Amino acid sequence: MSKGWFLIPLLLLTLGAHAEDWPSEQWPTAPTPTGPAIEALEQYAFPPRDDVTRRGIRTDALLVIRDGRLVYERYAGPTTAQTPHLTWSISKSLLATVFGVAYGEKRFALDDPAAKYYPPLSRHPGLTLADLFHWASGLDWQEDYEYAPLNSSVVAMLYTRGRRDMAGFTAEHESAGPPGQVFRYSSGDSNLLAGALKNIVGPARYSDYPWTALFDPLGIRHATWETDASGTFVGSSYAYLTARDLARVGLLMQRDGRWGQRQLIPREWVAFNREPFAHFQAGQDEAVPGGHWWLNRAVDPAIHPWPDAPPDTFAALGHWGQALYIIPSAKLVIVRYGDDRDGSYRHNELLERAMAAFAAKVQP
Repeated sequence: MSKGWFLIPLLLLTLGAHAEDWPSEQWPTAPTPTGPAIEALEQYAFPPRDDVTRRGIRTDALLVIRDGRLVYERYAGPTTAQTPHLTWSISKSLLATVFGVAYGEKRFALDDPAAKYYPPLSRHPGLTLADLFHWASGLDWQEDYEYAPLNSSVVAMLYTRGRRDMAGFTAEHESAGPPGQVFRYSSGDSNLLAGALKNIVGPARYSDYPWTALFDPLGIRHATWETDASGTFVGSSYAYLTARDLARVGLLMQRDGRWGQRQLIPREWVAFNREPFAHFQAGQDEAVPGGHWWLNRAVDPAIHPWPDAPPDTFAALGHWGQALYIIPSAKLVIVRYGDDRDGSYRHNELLERAMAAFAAKVQP
C-alpha cells in the first residue's frame, strides 16, 4: 500500500478542524467568554433604566456570532429570542440584500434608468438604480423625524399624505440637483427601489420574493415585511426580524454572499454594497454610505466614523439604535436592537467593547 494513503485520515481531520459553521434550525453555539471585557460591554449596553424619563441607553437585544457560532445573547424588556423586532432602517439594507439575489438572476443592471422599472420616475430620466442605492437621487427630500414633523418628507410619506403609495409620493418630488452627485439620505429613495423591484421580478413573484429569494434559503421563518396600500413593501422601514434571524443575514454578508455551498448573492454585489459613495463628505451622516449599507471607511482615508472598530466594519442601521454590525476581519456579526430615543447610544462605544470582548478569541 502506498504510504500516501496513511495521510488521508490526517488530512480529513485537519480539514474538519477548520470546517465552517452554519446555522440550521438553530445556531451552533460556543461558550460565552467571561471576564472584565464582557462586564464592560454589558455595563454599556444594559445600564439601569430610568423608566420615568425614558432617557439613556435601552438595549432590547444583543447577540454576537463569532465565526458562525452564537457566543453571546441577552434580551431585555418584552423582547425575547422569538420576538420579531421592528428594524426601522435596517430594512433598507435588507432590501439591498434582496436586490442582490435579483442581480444574480441578471434582472437589472446598476446603471439602468430607474424609470425603466418605475415609470413614474420618467420625469427624472437621468436617475439610475445606483443613484438610489447611494441615496443620491437628487430629489428634494427632508429626512427629518419627530423633531421637525411639519417639514419632514419622511413623516408625510409614512404617516400622512404619502402613506397609501410611498414610492408614488416620492416620485412626485422635484429635483434639488443632478442625480448621483450629492449624498442626501432619503427613505424615499429606498421606497422607490421597493417600487422598482415589483417590475424587476414581476408582479406575480413580488409579494413572495423576499421570502423565496432570501429568507427561505437562510432559514428565516418568522420575518414580517409590511406593505403600503398599493402593495409595495415599505423598504425604508417596516421589516421585522428576530435577532437570531437578522444575524443570518449578517453571516451571509460577512461571508461575501455565500450560504453554505451556494453563492446566494454575487460577490460583485456585496462589493458594491461595501464600496463607499465617492461624493460623500465628512459630517454628512454618522457613517459612510455604500450601496444601501453603512461603512467605516470612505474614499478619503481620513474619514473613519468608528475609530475603535476595524476599517472593514460595515453595518445596517436603524432609528432609535437598531444595528447589524459585520466585521469580516474579526469574523464577527453583532445584532443590537434598542429603543434609544434621546440619541445617547454610540456605535463606536459598543463596537470598541465588543471587539475587546470577542475579537481576540477568533481563530485564524
